[in-house]
Amino acid sequence: MSKRNSQAAKTAARERLRQERERDAKRAKVRRQLVVAASVVAVLAAAGGIGYAVVQNNKPGHWEAVKKDKVVAPANTSGTDGTTVVLGKSSATKVLKMYEDPRCPICSEFEQAVGPTVKSDYDAGKFKIQFVGGTFIDGDALGKGTIGSRGEGSKAAMSALGAALNVSPEAFLEYKTALYSKKFHPDETEDTFKSHDYLIKVANTVPALKNNATFDNAVKNGTYDAWALAMSKSFDTNKDGVTGTPTLMMNGKKITGPDGNAPMSAGDFTTAINAALKG
Repeated sequence: MSKRNSQAAKTAARERLRQERERDAKRAKVRRQLVVAASVVAVLAAAGGIGYAVVQNNKPGHWEAVKKDKVVAPANTSGTDGTTVVLGKSSATKVLKMYEDPRCPICSEFEQAVGPTVKSDYDAGKFKIQFVGGTFIDGDALGKGTIGSRGEGSKAAMSALGAALNVSPEAFLEYKTALYSKKFHPDETEDTFKSHDYLIKVANTVPALKNNATFDNAVKNGTYDAWALAMSKSFDTNKDGVTGTPTLMMNGKKITGPDGNAPMSAGDFTTAINAALKG
């Protein structure tokens, strides 16, 4: 090989090496830029996530927001915000006032043991029934309770009871019985009633509510959510001095069994109600 050719080959080799180094440098620069860009995106995403979480945490919960909603009262109600619920034959002169909380386990026991007798006497026209519903087991509208049970189930069930009452008094009473039944009533510590699907499932055991689109939509859309809070407020501010459930009242006096609490057997209820009816 001539010296000229040898020199040209060396020059070409150096040029190829220079170009390859430039390409490597460019690729390294691109990689660095991508890493920096990814890091910036990650930081922004994290900041955005934190910001979103802060905003979400500071947003009022559903039931807190409902406090500002206009109350839609169900049919078959009267009084302020439809919180007076008195059902029964016009010929009945006595009123049995029943204070209950949908999640209350003792209310469930009462309804299962004594409910059929109450319904029989009601159907016979011995008395009207006035329902006063509380939601204290949920705690306050933010779900902050002081008795160990928090949640939304009492309020959600109360709203669903409003939807049933809007259908008819009979649908309301049958639905209340179903909610308190052994089959469907959850443990006090379980917030099962907060599920709209569950509330509708229970309603489907009541003929007047089964596949009832008006009822279903009212439950899903929370039509009577504000009414549920109004009803709960009427419980909290009642003039009978009632603070626990179940509590039965007639003529301004408590209906009690031998232990001084709500009668928990059909026999004890009959004895107590017959005495109250004479008073």
